[in-house]
Amino acid sequence: MNKPTKPFLLRINPHIRQAQYLKDLIDYRELLYFFAWRDILVRYKEAFFGIAWAVIRPLINMGIFALVFGQIAHLSSGNINYASFVLAGLLPWQLCSNAIVEGSTSILHHANLISKIYFPRIIIPTAQIAVHFADFLIGMILLFFFCFIVQPLNFATLMGLPIFIMLALLLSEGGSLWLSALTVKFKDCRFLIPFVVQIGMFISPVGYSTSEISSQWIWLYCLNPAVGIIDGFRWSLFGFTYPHLVYSIATSAVVTLILVVTGFLYFRKMERSFVDRL
Repeated sequence: MNKPTKPFLLRINPHIRQAQYLKDLIDYRELLYFFAWRDILVRYKEAFFGIAWAVIRPLINMGIFALVFGQIAHLSSGNINYASFVLAGLLPWQLCSNAIVEGSTSILHHANLISKIYFPRIIIPTAQIAVHFADFLIGMILLFFFCFIVQPLNFATLMGLPIFIMLALLLSEGGSLWLSALTVKFKDCRFLIPFVVQIGMFISPVGYSTSEISSQWIWLYCLNPAVGIIDGFRWSLFGFTYPHLVYSIATSAVVTLILVVTGFLYFRKMERSFVDRL
């Protein structure tokens, strides 16, 4: 006769050490894939054009920016085709902004799941980044195709592109962690964040070059971490440069790393009270 098995006990400790928490993230990685794949399917399942929207949206925005800033305002893009110049800034911006906006409300949208089972809650906002990273990759294929036709790439600097893609992902993660935790505490944030991000598009060099900013204000302007990331994309793709490029990229890297570290710590602190606040 078989001996009765001992009951399995899972102890959930909200004060779990950071090392163990990171180990749990690895153990639950398949859940991250599931959330991301589910959201991708839901996003495009009922749409008539389906995943083609990942190409249509940046094309429409590129056309608007190229018309307003290139044809009407006559802003300079150096010797780079203005449409390519705009698209190279638009793709990293859309990755960061969309991931942050949707990541900010992701914990609220999964309130029922969070209250029932244990898993590292950080997976939820991170899954939103994975979803928009898929859109970003499709957009990059469009950009390379576009550059093949109208704007040659600078292969001497192209090897730096993965660095700036990683910075964009880190900025998305840091922003999502901060704002998803804040939105649980202050519910009104979910209405304010999309408005602030929309303004952020116009104070980031998406449709224009950072060289248009006065030298006396460049230090303040570059505190926006999206500035250095967008500048880095244009440098790595086209070799585009200007006097404050190194400062812009360095400032962006520092601010982004600070956001990721502090965002992770704040999220971990707030995570202990998510169930009570939701």
